[in-house]
Amino acid sequence: MRYAICFTPPAGDPLAHAAARWLGRNVFSGEAEEHPGLKGLGVHEIAFHTALPRRFGFHATFKAPFRLSEGSSESALLREIMHFAGRMEPVVLPGLTVGRIGDVYGLILGRPCSSVDYLAASIVQAFDGFRAPLSEVEIERRNPERLSAPQFSNLSRWGHAYVMDEFRFHMTLTGPLLARDFPRIEQALKSHFDPVLAEPVVVTNLALFVETERGAPFTVHSLHPLGRVSSRKIA
Repeated sequence: MRYAICFTPPAGDPLAHAAARWLGRNVFSGEAEEHPGLKGLGVHEIAFHTALPRRFGFHATFKAPFRLSEGSSESALLREIMHFAGRMEPVVLPGLTVGRIGDVYGLILGRPCSSVDYLAASIVQAFDGFRAPLSEVEIERRNPERLSAPQFSNLSRWGHAYVMDEFRFHMTLTGPLLARDFPRIEQALKSHFDPVLAEPVVVTNLALFVETERGAPFTVHSLHPLGRVSSRKIA
């Protein structure tokens, strides 16, 4: 069993619905979803290009997947997430839009956001005691020879290369693509996601994701609202 602490919109959110259809799987129920019909991109192509992110589900990672450390328990982890979330405030994501990170497409920020960077760093630090150290095999799976010095330092210290100063908020929507496919995929993604990104997206919760066994699809175990109960807005 592995856990991850992430952000994903609530199950009823229009963005969650759009992402479930694009990826072909609902991250809350685990059930398959029908891919959308989009101009210039066949359903079979969407299925192929979303195979990798489909297993992980629609999310932005704050604390990368980890096994529980010796002496830790799921119930203790849940209590700490609840208490931690109550001390943090929701974060408005500035200009969330379709964009490319290397050869992968996802939702990225239109400009830097120190608030979400702070939230992510705080989560990495606050929950590191729940994380079992990486095994040598797990480290090798992360291709340490390809990492920069800061990234390798993060991997050794925090169990994930892309944290702290290396963190970039993103919500992955494709696997690696060929450059020739960039324009067509980007156009399809924008036509599908732009309508639900017209209003600001707000990080209103922390989502505990679970992977029941190695290679199994990740699903949402529970959502934990950010902010004091008395100050939360009820939709």
